[in-house]
Amino acid sequence: MTTDVDADLIEQGRKLFAGDWQFFWASPSIETLPPMAGIEVAFAGRSNVGKSSLINALTGRNALARTSHTPGRTQELIFFEGPEQAGFRLVDMPGYGYASAPKAKVASWTALIHSFLQGRSNLARVYVLIDARHGLKPVDLDVLKTLDKSAVSYQVVLTKADQVKPVELQACRAATAAALSKHPAAFPEILVTSSHTGAGMPELRAAMVRLLRERS
Repeated sequence: MTTDVDADLIEQGRKLFAGDWQFFWASPSIETLPPMAGIEVAFAGRSNVGKSSLINALTGRNALARTSHTPGRTQELIFFEGPEQAGFRLVDMPGYGYASAPKAKVASWTALIHSFLQGRSNLARVYVLIDARHGLKPVDLDVLKTLDKSAVSYQVVLTKADQVKPVELQACRAATAAALSKHPAAFPEILVTSSHTGAGMPELRAAMVRLLRERS
């Protein structure tokens, strides 16, 4: 049952993401990060989990974030800025777990991600994207441990839900919830989304509006 509060958050989320969203900054290293301002949320996940597609679906723009069928293409922290009065940014983090990339490059990405997580005081939450077809993998669990150590609030978002049968999706959600119960820093609610159908996008937008209200 949708309460008035939920309906209000969903409507505010719709308005926020219907506004003007633009590419703002790309950082290949911790030294090149933009000055901290407003509130940021970041999206993390394995390569090809659908981070760029999710950002495009959230903002209703087909090409705001660059999508690719080639894993590991995003090699920088990519910042997108919302409407000026909102004081809100989205951060697309480099995909992790891309085994074919050179080890030195993987190490460089990993160091960048860890430094960003530990030193960004205006980072309100990290959304960890998990492919609903595959569920949590060991590399995802490693990232959750890093987030636990960094004391960063994080929440799991299942992606590509339209490509999974309802029974399998329910099983994936239950298994993910069981794993998250061992991570007290994790936000308990799991969001289920599809960039293709738009399912779950209103709820994800509403979650961000709630964050903005809490931090303002």
